[in-house]
Amino acid sequence: MSPAIVTLLVLLGVGLLLALWLMGIYNRLVVARNRFENAFAQIDVQHKRRYDLIPNLVEAVKGYMGHERQTLDAVIKARNSAMAAEQKVAAKPSDPAAMRQCGNAGA
Repeated sequence: MSPAIVTLLVLLGVGLLLALWLMGIYNRLVVARNRFENAFAQIDVQHKRRYDLIPNLVEAVKGYMGHERQTLDAVIKARNSAMAAEQKVAAKPSDPAAMRQCGNAGA
C-alpha cells in the first residue's frame, strides 16, 4: 500500500470517529432537552391539579364550619343551662328539683 492510501484511510477513520462522537453529543443534548421540557410540563400538570382541588377544599372547609358552628352553639347552650342551674342550686341548696336540674343541665 502506498503512503497516500494509508494516510487517506487514517484521515477517513479519524473523520468517522469524529462524526460518531459529534452524533453522540447531539443525541445526548436532544435527550437532555426532552427531559427538561418534560420536567417543566410535569410541574405545570401538578399546578393544574392543585388548582383544580381548591374548590373541593373550600367546600370541605365550609361544611366543617357548619359542623363547628352547631357544636359551638350546643356547647354554649349547655354551659348557659348549667350556669343557670348552678345559680338556682346556690340560691336554694335544699331544693331537690334544683339539684336534679343541675345534674341534667349538661345533657
